Amino acid sequence: MQPRISRQSDQEQDCRRPDAAADDARLSDELAAVIAGARRRAVRDGDRQIDTAHLLHSLLEHDPDVYAAFGEGPQIARLLGYLVQRTIGYGLRWQGAVEDSGAVPVVMDGEGFSPLAASAMEHTRRRAALRGDAQARGIDLLAAIVTDPQARAVEVLARAGIDANALRTRIDERRDEYVSGDAAR
Repeated sequence: MQPRISRQSDQEQDCRRPDAAADDARLSDELAAVIAGARRRAVRDGDRQIDTAHLLHSLLEHDPDVYAAFGEGPQIARLLGYLVQRTIGYGLRWQGAVEDSGAVPVVMDGEGFSPLAASAMEHTRRRAALRGDAQARGIDLLAAIVTDPQARAVEVLARAGIDANALRTRIDERRDEYVSGDAAR
């Protein structure tokens, strides 16, 4: 029996997708750890693909800049609570379903990512490359996953009382701070 989520290829372990263009940004070490954590979480949860909620959960665990983007207050605790509860009730309705916004045809072989998560990864690399950064960072991925209102991560954020559009605006306003690593923690 094959695993539901494909193992990392040599190129993936080198933090590049197999057909990456020369100007694509590489993943930072922190972001590579986020992807690995999301992959483990998806396998442990019995999900067929890594979705945006897996990525969000892993971002919060591994990237202090992402955690800081949410600010202080009870919303972050609620958000973490919803993400933890995913395997014990909340989110079980997602099992066996592909995370897709319906905007593009569903592609089942996206290196283990749902269509929305794969799109977010592409957006993450483009965002870093447009900024002139050689490495995509966790904050780039957070900005990418809150872009699509159909993303599971956006649904979890809404349930926790966090407005995805306001979060994206906050990220964009503080972009230079995040890139230089000077974001308030």
